[in-house]
Amino acid sequence: MAPNDAATAAPSEPESVGGRMSSEDMVATRPLLSSPSPSPSPSAASAAPVQESIEELDRKYAPYARRDAYGPMGLGPVGALEAFRLAFAAVVLVPLRVVAGMLVLVVYYLVCRVCTLRVEEEREGGEGHGYARLEGWRREGVVRCGRALARAMLFVFGFYWIPEYDCRFADAEDGHADQSKEMERPGAIVSNHVSYVDILYHMSASFPSFVAKRSVARLPLVGLISKCLGCIFVQRESKTSDFKGVSGAVTERIQRAHQQKNAPMMLLFPEGTTTNGDYLLPFKTGAFIAKAPVQSVILRYPYKRFNPAWESMSGARHVFLLLCQFVNYLEVIHLPVYYPSEQEKNDPKLYANNVWKLMAVEGNLILSVLGLAEKRVYHAALNGLLCQS
Repeated sequence: MAPNDAATAAPSEPESVGGRMSSEDMVATRPLLSSPSPSPSPSAASAAPVQESIEELDRKYAPYARRDAYGPMGLGPVGALEAFRLAFAAVVLVPLRVVAGMLVLVVYYLVCRVCTLRVEEEREGGEGHGYARLEGWRREGVVRCGRALARAMLFVFGFYWIPEYDCRFADAEDGHADQSKEMERPGAIVSNHVSYVDILYHMSASFPSFVAKRSVARLPLVGLISKCLGCIFVQRESKTSDFKGVSGAVTERIQRAHQQKNAPMMLLFPEGTTTNGDYLLPFKTGAFIAKAPVQSVILRYPYKRFNPAWESMSGARHVFLLLCQFVNYLEVIHLPVYYPSEQEKNDPKLYANNVWKLMAVEGNLILSVLGLAEKRVYHAALNGLLCQS
């Protein structure tokens, strides 16, 4: 149910391949940039030499490079011990987890089906259907069961313990912030984006709404669940003016959540795509146009053999390898609510940029100026090299 590309970890800094950092790495690891530099256009990026090695590509497109035991796109060679682990897990662990996961999914589907009986779907801004305004026992049932079953699904995936840290700034208790602001409710949750597992965590923690492909609404089981989450559905491939409808619906939903206590908050991934968990890509402004406070959350996935980040490999292979791990790890950092200044309210790009820098510092993440266009170029080049080998 995770949002796909084009919408919206280790704590330590990864070592660069070859010991020294290339000029591209220096761009990716610059400390606090005054503003995100414009990303090269896809046509310019695609003009890069196709003869580059995998190591050179990984340095150039560092935010998307896998450095775990399974290699580029999860297709690298593995040792005899790792092969035995995978074989054993495939026979014993994976079938049990698949059955348990399907059971959790079906149970929640039935809950959603009961809670939406005789309730009409609402059309919001022309962007598909949903149940964003379920009320009373219906809303209570969807939220309470959704949070519990999302946590159960994380358990099925091997995330048995999830440490959570509340990060308070040094001046948070000195009375500097005025009390009226402290009472204001954030309208959106902004999070770094590493994996589809991100959605499960946020569902278990705060049960927000989010933006998803319109095709998600038509999926068996998942479609109804996404509607009960109050998703805003969008045809991401479309280049028509419906983008304005999506932006308006998101802004309206954020403002509603900010003003109404019982309204679900919006979850947005301002990077617009996933990384390997060590980097933070430039933020898009969608979460910041509404001028409402935002709650920043940083997700990190420490790993030993398999990195749960979903940045290059196929979905089926990623799910299989994730289920093969006996234990997976997730750490969460909750930052204080960010209240925009008047200048930030009038300049969404400034607002987004300041939150971007803050999250990078607090999460020990490396700022990068790359984006989705470069990720697609990297995938194409990597596919070409792996097909030749």
